[in-house]
Amino acid sequence: MVDTVLYFEGDRHQSFRVLRTVKNRFGSTNELGIFEMRGRGLVEVTNPSALFMNRRPQGVAGSSIVPSLEGTRPLLVEIQALVCPSGYGTPRRMTSGVDHNRVALIMAVLERRVGLRISPYDAYVSAVGGVKLDEPAADLAIALAITSSFRDKPIQEGMVLVGEVGLTGEVRPVSGMDKRLNEAAKLGFRLCIGPPREQQDESLGIIEYICVNSLQEAVDAAVER
Repeated sequence: MVDTVLYFEGDRHQSFRVLRTVKNRFGSTNELGIFEMRGRGLVEVTNPSALFMNRRPQGVAGSSIVPSLEGTRPLLVEIQALVCPSGYGTPRRMTSGVDHNRVALIMAVLERRVGLRISPYDAYVSAVGGVKLDEPAADLAIALAITSSFRDKPIQEGMVLVGEVGLTGEVRPVSGMDKRLNEAAKLGFRLCIGPPREQQDESLGIIEYICVNSLQEAVDAAVER
């Protein structure tokens, strides 16, 4: 019998380490702890979102922010994408920290439903800081980062993106939206694009929420032509 299963993850090129709970007999699963390796050992990172946002470039195409939810802990993560002409017969698709198959699916939806002719281009997508994102809520941020790089137009400053993207181009609701928006508001973000919501916490008046039903609407609202 196993009471708890923990994974200690990290990139050898990064100083951050992630302690992830995938099984807990007497508690919740999918909880996340983030630590930084220093001279005296591992030190807890009390505000990982602020740490990951500290060195984010401003006004650069191909960058988006997703308020991710790891277990019960909200975490703001930067998604970076680079789309460029292919120098080979077969375009390359490379990812780091996000699912390769999910990125291929999102690119197919962008081409079919939004009209972006990106199939002949190489595409590189990465979650910054060595973080691994596997939740569908990051779909919209990945799609907008790819679109921003392809058009060479930055996403509006102070904006976060959250939502699952379906094969028909619709943007689907995700869980824990209030926690995600609260974390974004604490770090100074003032605008969020996401799926329609039935209820909204009144305390979130400091952040503007734009509802979109489709990926096309999200692209039109976030990225200039």
